[in-house]
Amino acid sequence: MDVLRRRGNQFIDHYRAGKPPVLVFEYELVIDGASLERPCNYMLLRIKPEPGEKTDPTKRPYVVFDPRAGHGPGIGGSKEKSQVGVALKAGHPVYFVAFRPKPVPGQTLRDIALAEKIFLDKVIELHPDAEAKPAIVGNCQAGWAIMILSALAPEQASVISIAGSPLSYWAGKEGKDPMRYFGGLMGGNWLAAFSSDLGGGIFDGANLVSNFEFLNPANAIIGKPYNLYSKVDTEAERYLDFERWWSGHFLLTRDEIVELTSELFIGNKLTRGHIVSRDGTPVDLREIRAPIVVIASEGDNITPPPQALNWILDLYDDVDEIRANEQTIIYTVNRSVGHLGIFVSGRVAVKEHAEFVSSIELVETLPAGLFEMIIEEVEPEGGVMPGAPSYVARFEARTLDDIRAYDDGRDDEKPFEVVAHMSEVNEGLYETFVSPWLRPFFNEGLAEFQRFLHPQRQRYFWWSDINPFMAGIEVAATAIREKREEAGAENIYRRTENVMVRSAETFLERLTTQRDLMLEQFFKGVWTNPLLSAFAGEAASFADSRKPHASRRKEIEELRDLKLAAIAKRCEQGSFRQAIMRVIYAAIRETGKVDARGFAAAQEIWKSHPRFSEISRAELKAEAKEAALMVSYDIDKALDSLPMLLTSRQEREEAVALLRRIAEWRPDVAPEVKDLMVRVENILGTSEANGHGRIVPRSAKPVAAVPRAPKSGSVATRKPTLRSRH
Repeated sequence: MDVLRRRGNQFIDHYRAGKPPVLVFEYELVIDGASLERPCNYMLLRIKPEPGEKTDPTKRPYVVFDPRAGHGPGIGGSKEKSQVGVALKAGHPVYFVAFRPKPVPGQTLRDIALAEKIFLDKVIELHPDAEAKPAIVGNCQAGWAIMILSALAPEQASVISIAGSPLSYWAGKEGKDPMRYFGGLMGGNWLAAFSSDLGGGIFDGANLVSNFEFLNPANAIIGKPYNLYSKVDTEAERYLDFERWWSGHFLLTRDEIVELTSELFIGNKLTRGHIVSRDGTPVDLREIRAPIVVIASEGDNITPPPQALNWILDLYDDVDEIRANEQTIIYTVNRSVGHLGIFVSGRVAVKEHAEFVSSIELVETLPAGLFEMIIEEVEPEGGVMPGAPSYVARFEARTLDDIRAYDDGRDDEKPFEVVAHMSEVNEGLYETFVSPWLRPFFNEGLAEFQRFLHPQRQRYFWWSDINPFMAGIEVAATAIREKREEAGAENIYRRTENVMVRSAETFLERLTTQRDLMLEQFFKGVWTNPLLSAFAGEAASFADSRKPHASRRKEIEELRDLKLAAIAKRCEQGSFRQAIMRVIYAAIRETGKVDARGFAAAQEIWKSHPRFSEISRAELKAEAKEAALMVSYDIDKALDSLPMLLTSRQEREEAVALLRRIAEWRPDVAPEVKDLMVRVENILGTSEANGHGRIVPRSAKPVAAVPRAPKSGSVATRKPTLRSRH
């Protein structure tokens, strides 16, 4: 009871202080969004390093965007082991995009997008000597926002990471993922407008918090309180730290919540190309040029993996299209952590987020395509977060079938088309016949009084010192602490208590499962009704939903042919570095994977070579991208033309020696790499001269030292294709 009393007092103190970000790091204001030409309540903060630590101004800066979904900012940096913490420990300058409790009157999502673009421009301006453009991280709804921003301004970021972001909101498994049904059960988007009108043109974020708790009442009513009660000697501070953020309810304008629910949650318009910028430019995620890292979890019932990943299926028909568009998409799926844990959990911070930070140079230079980031625990080596477990990431090539495996098919998304159409009809009826009569009755004073009476706030007030009945709790708790003797884990009463509580929690979980199934069946019963489908226009012979998915196949193929022609002209031109990079990317393609430790070792080897140290990082990155492109389109031609790049015997032997050092950094060389090295030596004619030191192929038979003839189906015998082994 005393911890709950302290929680209530903390809630009041946080409110009186203006609800500042819950960051545990010191920070300073860089840009206040209220001062911009189109003002908003967003602001750019610079995170200060811990005393005695410094950030390296030449390292790429990190910019973390927190979600604005009812709570306040700071959860991405609310503890040392966090998204902010791992980037700061690695020596990167870190910035944080936060927001104030109340929006600027009239602000829209497009105003916020413009402000965020200005923020990124400022970060780039502050770090002219940085090795790369900023890496940007977006959590939940903020990930959706930065994807739009990156599509409209693709030159602003070097790498993008989105965590728990619902880019394809209709997706999910039947019998699971009930939150996607809520909009349809309420009849669409009109309810968001109605709630805002009751709030005097302001939407209360406490309503969204209630929705989250409604999703898992067993945890909200039993699990979370009992975890505190049963561990009250050690759990109090962690509980209070989290509650400081959870109890900070923030507000949105009517335009913001209506646009957010219409464009994202109910309309699901981003991947269908139905969102346009202020100047009318359609938002196309295929315009993003920076590598995209998607972090999802199978334990997330708010943004399950299909919602986080199915946008890839919406945009592309196969991996060849991803390659032809020169886009690199990486995903990693945690097996158990919940939605908030994706950007709150310390375990995720020292695993997924830390590996993202430590592997970012590898991420940036991966060839175009689809990869899964697999993270494995290894022997401790210090790592980004000292004292934390050490991990190493490897990246394995994947196909779209691997993405489809996280879903159970997409037929269950069809009713959402009807919901989206009828939502627009219902909202139009509400805006025409109800809203004009309702708005005059709700002024700011009445709206503020309603927000004060919201149950989410009242539960904090009643457990605080404002309630006179709590007066003796602190005294009693202090007296108990002084003579407290904790019952052991084997205590019969404690064990009985635990069994009873867990049984009640399990019972409530089963009721929740039955409730979710009932809601799903009700949703389907309503929105698969032929009458509603006809009213929504879905039953028409030439309805848009009946037309095939808009594909860029022809455009992609034309682009591919143009690139192939350009590559064919450049394939026999290049430097010593280009030759090395072609072989490295050929090894990645042949094995279908690359690990961060191997890349770091290879990087150290080639960086020490004088031919690599004489150029800038940007030039090296450009040459690496060129080599990856050539190998992606035609690996045979890219390798067979190596003698054109390495014209002298000395250069060829020097190149082979360097490649051997890179390949042999670890004893368990992959068989594909061994065979590739033999092939390269044969192409360059160095196998006989260096036979004593070369890698032995799987076959014991000698390989003639002659250039490899084009194999059947290669660029010499047929039209080039984007198809690859993996």
